[in-house]
Amino acid sequence: MPIRRRPFSSTVLIAALAVAGVLFQPVAAAAESNGGTRVMPLGDSITEGTQVPGGYRIGLWQRLASAGYRVDFAGTQFNGPANLGDHDHQGHPGWRIDQIDANIAGWLRTTTPRTVLLHIGTNDILQNYNVPGAPGRLSTLIDRITGTVPSADVFVATIIPLANSGQEAAARTYNTALSSIVRSKGSRVHLVDMHAALTAADLIDGVHPTANGYDKMAATWYAALRSVPGTIGDPNSGGGGTSLVGAASGRCLDVPGSNTTNGTQPIIWDCSGAGNQQWAYDGNTLRSLGKCLDSPTGATSGAKAQLWDCSGAANQQWSHTSGGPIRNAQSGLCLESGGTANGSTVTLRTCTGSTAQNWTRR
Repeated sequence: MPIRRRPFSSTVLIAALAVAGVLFQPVAAAAESNGGTRVMPLGDSITEGTQVPGGYRIGLWQRLASAGYRVDFAGTQFNGPANLGDHDHQGHPGWRIDQIDANIAGWLRTTTPRTVLLHIGTNDILQNYNVPGAPGRLSTLIDRITGTVPSADVFVATIIPLANSGQEAAARTYNTALSSIVRSKGSRVHLVDMHAALTAADLIDGVHPTANGYDKMAATWYAALRSVPGTIGDPNSGGGGTSLVGAASGRCLDVPGSNTTNGTQPIIWDCSGAGNQQWAYDGNTLRSLGKCLDSPTGATSGAKAQLWDCSGAANQQWSHTSGGPIRNAQSGLCLESGGTANGSTVTLRTCTGSTAQNWTRR
């Protein structure tokens, strides 16, 4: 199992920092992963949890866990209290839409989320940064997200209220534009009316929510996620993580010794349900212990399958229907067990339809 880092609280930032657009970043820590469906909380200080470290992510995590969903928050940032079970996120205090857009492709390729929760635009208004152009910048950002991770669902939130009347008027104008933008982006992009969930009374400093306000955001995100099947897995089914059982052996695809070093070759072993036998499949990637199943570049029949840092590249994309072969998008080769005994290594072979190449998710 991956080592979990001790959480820490981010420094409380006063509202003036957000108004000035100061770019304060909490120190990144090693990513936490439980093998579940990967969800990226994406945005600014409201996602990071300024004033209440962890923000809405606390209540969202608790609701998901209580309902039996196995979700893995994804991102390169890390903060929040102990009762937040996964501290990873992609919230950047003070950042505008254009700044998120300039970095998002790399973050997505690194973390390969199944679902993205986007709340952004507040700092465009606070900094009076070409506010009329903000909806257009958001449209570009959504296109960049869907172009980088086309299999992901993206939930786009209207921004929460602001206490200043002039800024609140600008927020309402911005929010009004989001509906038509989201409708134009296809079936995997969804609008979440976060503005309606809070009032100015839910703000601790005129910009950021109180603990109760963040929990209202959590409830709104949770309801939206549950309304779209597959975005958070299924309750009490291990979320996105399942075992892959070889048809020939009856044994499970296994990361030997939970070794996540790049290049580790999977084996088959008696099924135990342990984390090193849990594989999250989002329709493209197969992920275990925070690493992706990978076909080496230029692989030919007989090459080893391996774990590698997730990149989103074609050599880490696989097609699979339960009970059938697992085929790599780049090489066209199929995952095959070299035997039926414990410890048999798993390689990539020309697809033949043999039982050694058929795998069932359970």
